[in-house]
Amino acid sequence: MKKLLLAALCAALVPSALPARPMSATDLATMRRLAAPTASPDGRWAAYQLRETDLAANKGLNDLWLLDLRTPGAQPVRIASAADKSEHDPHFSGDGKYLYFLSNASGSEQLWRVALAGGAPEQLTRLAADIGGYALSPAGDRIAIWGDRNLACADFECADARPATPAPPGGSGRTYDRLFVRHWDAWAEPNIRSRIFILPLADGKPAGAGVPVARELIGDAPSKPFGGAEEVAWSADGKTLFFTLREAGRIEATSTNLDIFAAPVAAGGPPINLTADNDATDASPAVSPDGKWLAYGAMRRPGYEADRLALRLRNLATGETRSLADDWDRSAASIAWASDGKSLLVTAQDTLDHPLFRIDARTGKVTRLTEGGTVGNVVPLADGSILYTSNSLQAPDDLYRLDRKGRVTQLTRVNADKLADIDPVTVRRFHFAGANGDTVWGQIVKYEGASARLPVAFLVHGGPQGSFGNGWSYRWNPKLFAAPGYAAVTVDFHGSTGYGQAFTDAINKDWGGKPLEDLKLGLAAAAAADPQIDAGNACALGGSYGGYMMNWIESQWPDRFKCLVQHDGVFDARAMAYETEELWFDEWEHGGPYYENAAEYEKWNPVNYVDRWKTPMLVVHGEQDFRIPSTQGLAAFTALQRRGVPSRLLIFPNENHWVLKPRNSIQWYSEVFAWLDRWTKRGGGTASN
Repeated sequence: MKKLLLAALCAALVPSALPARPMSATDLATMRRLAAPTASPDGRWAAYQLRETDLAANKGLNDLWLLDLRTPGAQPVRIASAADKSEHDPHFSGDGKYLYFLSNASGSEQLWRVALAGGAPEQLTRLAADIGGYALSPAGDRIAIWGDRNLACADFECADARPATPAPPGGSGRTYDRLFVRHWDAWAEPNIRSRIFILPLADGKPAGAGVPVARELIGDAPSKPFGGAEEVAWSADGKTLFFTLREAGRIEATSTNLDIFAAPVAAGGPPINLTADNDATDASPAVSPDGKWLAYGAMRRPGYEADRLALRLRNLATGETRSLADDWDRSAASIAWASDGKSLLVTAQDTLDHPLFRIDARTGKVTRLTEGGTVGNVVPLADGSILYTSNSLQAPDDLYRLDRKGRVTQLTRVNADKLADIDPVTVRRFHFAGANGDTVWGQIVKYEGASARLPVAFLVHGGPQGSFGNGWSYRWNPKLFAAPGYAAVTVDFHGSTGYGQAFTDAINKDWGGKPLEDLKLGLAAAAAADPQIDAGNACALGGSYGGYMMNWIESQWPDRFKCLVQHDGVFDARAMAYETEELWFDEWEHGGPYYENAAEYEKWNPVNYVDRWKTPMLVVHGEQDFRIPSTQGLAAFTALQRRGVPSRLLIFPNENHWVLKPRNSIQWYSEVFAWLDRWTKRGGGTASN
């Protein structure tokens, strides 16, 4: 008894910690975002960019940070940062004396560098247009830069370019003779492509206006809309540049045939297509440290953007190519060579996680190196250790180091102050027998200490080949969905990634079949796994394919949910087949073009069942979304209004398929939570304060 009294007295004398609170949408929008880590050749230094959000200006600004990797516990220091400007994409020079980067400090995106020994940053280019990205050659004698330039340009400056056709006298109309007319969130500009140029370096400084590496090829290099530096690689001797390109033509909007080209920049001459025999995607070229091998990812089926990206090794001397780890049923998301050249470091989705793997370059043996979470930005270090970023459902990216003995050290805590007073969540994984008796996985996310029964926010991921796994999202964030007092429940239905290619393929021509069965069984399984879940008081939410599923649930799962939230979802499959820009996606998913296979589209078409719609729905769409055009959202809202179904429309004129701007993100969550609160009878506030 005396011990108990003493313990109680001691506890009373210790100041209590500040009470934690649920995360808000403002917290999410203003989290610092670490990206683009790089390391000096000797492994002494790491550099990365860190985005901080200026809510008043409704944008993010990037600064560069430098970290001493040889001093345990060293703190990062800001380097070469100008107020109200962005510095990004850092890379060290081959001798490790300089840090190169891109910055808009001069009014456009240009190349800069700063000496690690000290001194002011130095602007290296003053070109006529923004530089989109760059890659330094290993020898330090050349640099590849890329940006959007006219196909008639003989150099990056485009001083000699002439319009392909005379400009008409008056009128603002553009004319097109082939697709793409628009892509992702922008209208195509005739004769404008992302193009790569090579410039010589003299004392580390670019000279001249560059020479294009692909004069005769018509296409975007890097590819659009998401291609970047991962699609460009120098040979070890710096005499050849490897790059990825999808050749344009009448089939561009229906083609996933990205190829890897080799441009002999030292000797001149046209690029050589190294993967011409594969009509599917080839991507992510990576050259071995000894310069003998080119590793890359290759898909097998043309027209299928979610096919397995398997590993290939090409002998650069002989051209002989072989598969690596062909029996490993995962898709390589990124590829890097270990510093000794004996193995590849590959990230891939694997049952709700996205870990790092080591794959022996000789035997193909696969070894998992990290546990839970989502790994990215892998940088091999000279001593055999590995630098990488990792995030989870609990927190956004930080920088980590994995040494040769498998020990992990966290190097940064860029959001420690922001996360300190935010409640942690509990994450419970569950699995069940889904459609066809296959094992299907899901997650339950709720705040620690929740005692009452919780209404459900049932989150349906997009893709559809995707996953609501153990990773941080700045858009659909399960931790934030749990904040107002919900249990956020996710299910990786048939079609999800990280479970083998057959499971991913299972959604093909079955959009409303097995996935809906999995969702029904999954919600029941979640309720059985956690009695705190009030499955009878639930709203379902989804974006992209998840938005389609909300439209499908309206008629095919009646009376199940108190409300629905549909973001950028397909409403009319027939119109979608002719309106979307990347035709290959729709045509693969439904077995061909609509005019040849209308029955497959109509089988799962929500517009055919509007007479059954009755669940209250919030419809959200971005006017710059060309993947699933905004007319799809407007049509769904019109259907709801004509049916007399309680409904609300939220349109963002300056967003694409995603909501990216900080204030728009806060508004999005405010509207969504108000909608959920109204129909689940929570009647509470939102997480936007």
